[in-house]
Amino acid sequence: MFFGTYTPRLDDKGRLFLPAKFRDELAEGLVVTRGQERCLYVWSMEEFGKLTERLREVPVTNKAARDYVRMFFAGASDETPDKQGRVTIPPMLRDYASLSKDCIVIGAMNRVEIWDSAAWQTYSESQEQAFADLSEDVFPGL
Repeated sequence: MFFGTYTPRLDDKGRLFLPAKFRDELAEGLVVTRGQERCLYVWSMEEFGKLTERLREVPVTNKAARDYVRMFFAGASDETPDKQGRVTIPPMLRDYASLSKDCIVIGAMNRVEIWDSAAWQTYSESQEQAFADLSEDVFPGL
């Protein structure tokens, strides 16, 4: 399980240090994909496999599913962190998420998300009230 917020920097070669707490689970390889809200999703190989199996169950006759699968897999890149725990973010994905030097990496349960720092700040501020309001709907009695 991934959780927490971290502030690594993207280097000139497009590499990002994975948070130390995430490295063991991602050491054998990972998949970086487009995410919603213009962030990137990072999946362990195991979680990516589970997701792939679920997507295979959706009928190919479903246009929305076809569109989603195309965008999701066309933007996917399998990577292996180096010995220092850095992972290369391909240029296409850096452009998609508008990543600059300053990034935010968050744990989001079964995946990691990579955000441009300014985009995360804007998103986070806009979601604070909704987060408070949704708690009763998502977790009654919490």
